Amino acid sequence: MPDSNTNIATSRSSFRHRLIAWFRLHQEKLWWLHSLYALISGIGIMWLGKRNFAYLRLVVFHVSFIWLSSLFLPKLLNHPRLLAPWAPRLRLVVNFFNKNFYQQMLFLVLPIYYASATLGSRNFLFVLLIGLSAMLSTLDVIYDRHLSAKRGLTATFFAFNLFTLINVMLPILWSVSNTLTTRVSAALACLGFLSFFYPSSQSKFRRRALGLATGLLFLGLIELGRPLIPPAPLRLASIEFGRDFDKVSRRVVSSLTELQPNQPLRLYGVTAIKAPLGLTERVRHRWHENGKLIFASPFYNMVGGREEGFRLWTSVSFNSIAPGTKLRLDLETEGGQLIGRAGLKTGS
Repeated sequence: MPDSNTNIATSRSSFRHRLIAWFRLHQEKLWWLHSLYALISGIGIMWLGKRNFAYLRLVVFHVSFIWLSSLFLPKLLNHPRLLAPWAPRLRLVVNFFNKNFYQQMLFLVLPIYYASATLGSRNFLFVLLIGLSAMLSTLDVIYDRHLSAKRGLTATFFAFNLFTLINVMLPILWSVSNTLTTRVSAALACLGFLSFFYPSSQSKFRRRALGLATGLLFLGLIELGRPLIPPAPLRLASIEFGRDFDKVSRRVVSSLTELQPNQPLRLYGVTAIKAPLGLTERVRHRWHENGKLIFASPFYNMVGGREEGFRLWTSVSFNSIAPGTKLRLDLETEGGQLIGRAGLKTGS
């Protein structure tokens, strides 16, 4: 009987060792399979985020966990009481949670930014950056070996994603205007970056200088680069052109889809802006003829929450429309963020 028990124990031990050896041999392939699963689940999260903004409240808890765990992980790994075999296991567990939280948050806000961006404009590049960041969070091999292992990359990745998340969360949950939101998000992203990448070994003067320089860099990039950022969650619902305007229905009369050359014209443009209830923003129209600005309206106070969208209308007059003319109407915020655009050109 003892021999039988010994054989069973030996067999189980041998199976366990073979299983561990198999996992180690194929671990990279398994991680890539997990990355594929994470990407597919991210698509499901995008569908969810497009329909319910309430899940954005979870962002605070996800960001807090990522920040604290990433900040203290190096200290835990270097703790003298932590046994050597447990260090890689601890890193693996923390990275697993952080990657999943990044994926949930980034895929959640990606469709919101996409809806606010204007296809073909500069601000669509920001949507591509968010998509790239979300993609990197699903690639276990890249995240584990590079993004989480190098302090500078960890700080940069966290700061960019923190800005992206706060920038869309404040207008939706607390009705903060987009112009103020970008500045607050930049300040928080700067603090997040410094918390990771702040060399305590340097003198107090150098640390303060680094903090000041980093803060000015973040704020400068945001102020200069705000036109590159979609004004999420604002989005253009519709845009119409016409020869006249009905103030009762707030719609154009004699709708136009192209311009007739060599004729006088007073052209009206009407835009409908979708925004969450309670959100206010100052917006305006900018008319361009063949790429040249010909009229910029004053800023008007937009109030969100209307089912049909907040409707803004302006008009421009022409003595004659030259052949080959292209007109473009841009709708933008006070901070210079493009909400949407449309254009007309002369018919053949």
